[in-house]
Amino acid sequence: MIILASASPRRQELLRLLGEEFRVIPADIDESVTEHVALHQIPAYLADKKAAYVSALHPGDIVLGCDTGVFIDNQMIGKPKSERAAFEILKTLSGRTHRVITGCALYRGEKKRVFSAVTEVEFYPLTDAEIRAYIATGEPMDKAGAYGIQGKGALLIKGIRGDYFNVVGLPVAALKRELAAFAE
Repeated sequence: MIILASASPRRQELLRLLGEEFRVIPADIDESVTEHVALHQIPAYLADKKAAYVSALHPGDIVLGCDTGVFIDNQMIGKPKSERAAFEILKTLSGRTHRVITGCALYRGEKKRVFSAVTEVEFYPLTDAEIRAYIATGEPMDKAGAYGIQGKGALLIKGIRGDYFNVVGLPVAALKRELAAFAE
């Protein structure tokens, strides 16, 4: 049995693609990051914290912790706190390529495996009107980078290089392989 240390409905849907039985126990952790963690390592660091927390409560089960970040201009872009913030984020991404990194951590007792997947996403140049129309859908407000590739945000995207599912929040093909190696 796998325990997913995340309440994300998108991750739950993607984990079902693996055909593995799982249950959900969200990790109730402080998501602050110490200064020694390199910017692009933050998703793996937080995934590790989440998996370690839930694994301590369920050491006999395989626990999967995940965290996804959007990166551009040597900054990590989180979820927008307001429509104004969503506008600024989308304006920054407009016509440019950014990176989406999902960190994953697998734990079972003392055994652990941490890995990350990286996908590059290129946005079309967006007009202010296009950005406002997308924000009006409400979709950007609970998403890192202020967009959801699996929803109306797909209309903003010119192309991707890497795993589409990684952008949604779980690199399922890589995870399948990592789980197989972890189980050995």
